[in-house]
Amino acid sequence: MLKRRDGLLVQGLAVTLAGRRILSGIELEVAPGEVVVLEGPSGSGKTTLLRAIAGLLPCQGQVLSGAARPALVFQQHALAGRLTARGNTLVGALGRTGFWRAALGLWPASERTAAEDCLARVGLTGLGDVRADRLSGGQRQRVAVARALSQGAPVLLADEPVASLDPANAEAVLGLLRDLAQGQGLAVLVSLHQPDLARRFGDRRLRLLDGRLEEG
Repeated sequence: MLKRRDGLLVQGLAVTLAGRRILSGIELEVAPGEVVVLEGPSGSGKTTLLRAIAGLLPCQGQVLSGAARPALVFQQHALAGRLTARGNTLVGALGRTGFWRAALGLWPASERTAAEDCLARVGLTGLGDVRADRLSGGQRQRVAVARALSQGAPVLLADEPVASLDPANAEAVLGLLRDLAQGQGLAVLVSLHQPDLARRFGDRRLRLLDGRLEEG
């Protein structure tokens, strides 16, 4: 019997899409404060696994992640370019605020303050009013992390978050994820295709092959 916890616990997860079994019997656990790296060749199902854990794809099995659904940082950050860094961060609060209030810009003062705090946590203090399309690639990915933090989830998932970044920004973003795990007790599961970064920033490494997970 699985018990609810603050970290991430996945048992017996399986995903079938268009009649084809993509993932089978996935078992994994990420403790609070831990960074686990998910590796595997292109097409092995890393993105599918992260989306299933985040609740964005139907799956079988059980996913436990404390009191909130895991937050997902997408590979290409998926920001709205015309919105400010603060506006994009506030999107993470939609579940609490509601779509129509957000569409009208009627964000509660408490949520605006929380968004500024999230931006500060990712090193973007003072950039809340800057449009996303005027930020650097590394800054945009940090805003994506801030948006995930604003969901208030104890589990943070990141799908190839540094794939389009230069080496310096890649290290900065992965360092940020590690600091959030260690400093704020988040459970972090991140997919990477760079073995050297996986070794340096991950506490553990898992490998996905043929729809099954094994220790890296």
